[in-house]
Amino acid sequence: MRQTNSLYINRHGQRPLPPVPEIILTAENDNQSDDNNSNIYNTNTNPVTNTSELNKMDAEKQEAKNLQMEFEWVLKEEVHQLLKKLKVVLIECAHRFPVPLYENEGKKTEKFILSVSPPEQLKAILTLTGDTITQADISFKLSKPPYQIQRTSITQDSPWKLQQVQDAANHLQQAINHIDDVDDSYHFKTSDEVLHVIGNILEALQRGRLSLIIPKKKPIDELIKGRNMKCLAPNLSEDLAVSFYLQSHKLIIAVYQLTNIQGTMRFDSCQAEASVNWLNEVLLFLTAGLQLCQQLKDKISVFSLYKDFTVGSRSSSALSY
Repeated sequence: MRQTNSLYINRHGQRPLPPVPEIILTAENDNQSDDNNSNIYNTNTNPVTNTSELNKMDAEKQEAKNLQMEFEWVLKEEVHQLLKKLKVVLIECAHRFPVPLYENEGKKTEKFILSVSPPEQLKAILTLTGDTITQADISFKLSKPPYQIQRTSITQDSPWKLQQVQDAANHLQQAINHIDDVDDSYHFKTSDEVLHVIGNILEALQRGRLSLIIPKKKPIDELIKGRNMKCLAPNLSEDLAVSFYLQSHKLIIAVYQLTNIQGTMRFDSCQAEASVNWLNEVLLFLTAGLQLCQQLKDKISVFSLYKDFTVGSRSSSALSY
């Protein structure tokens, strides 16, 4: 009889394991799916951020490139266009002056009547030729006894020069010369070059305008002893002074009378005026010229904030426009 292993003889039959509930299997699968999805999201976070940053950098580069292109166009085209336009305005201004200036023969003659009410107080009938009063009849009432009417005149032999007109004309000529100094074919390289030219033109125009609207003030002693007082015939006494000057669009005569009151010197003044058409037109053209200069200066000043902006600072691909 064959011997049988007792291990197998004494072994009892094993019971089958119960099936795993479906709800547990479903939960485990869901958890595993969530973990996988979480891993996917985590691995995709950096690429999304990097793409956004790259897009921003590209946009900034494109903006800088566009600014550089506009800057070069302004230097190459717009500056010269504005200078040509400005020169047309200033030449028109020069042609309004009554003195020889930039192909303008000048020497225009006009007559003016300057008076107050009542006219006995102050009246002047004069002829203005160019920047000079070539003839004038002046009368005014003395402000102290005997309160009589004082009369004097200006003749062609001793004309009265209005220096303000020649000063303004000289400054205008300087502004035009600054434009002529820039060759049409010259290529500006930097904003500083343009600002230097525009600055010179602006300063000349401002000086010209100010010389017409703000006359130089002189002390009464200097007026009495001034060169123009010798133009009057008959000469006035040393306590009287007459002054002709321009202020804005007006020609003005002022009479000053010194009075000694108990040892204290004081003076009374009276003035009359007349509007001068060519002065008004000159000031309008000067103002228009100043505005054109300021517009270009403001535009160039924006580009001057970018210190690395010069012609040719872009890549070769950016230069082909």
